[in-house]
Amino acid sequence: MAAHKLTKLDKVNESITINRYDNGFMVEVGGRDSDNDWKTCKTLCNSEEEMIAVIREWNSKELDN
Repeated sequence: MAAHKLTKLDKVNESITINRYDNGFMVEVGGRDSDNDWKTCKTLCNSEEEMIAVIREWNSKELDN
């Protein structure tokens, strides 16, 4: 099951930020888009499963290094 929340990023940074809230999680991923411009995706996840799917998607993308 792919989350497809990071579609605006072609390459991702080596690190991500996860915030835990009372009602879910926020995953923040930075990287570059197809024009090589810097972008940041902040994704609200309502469950642990959704958060893990976003992390798996981040892990499957090419690193910007």
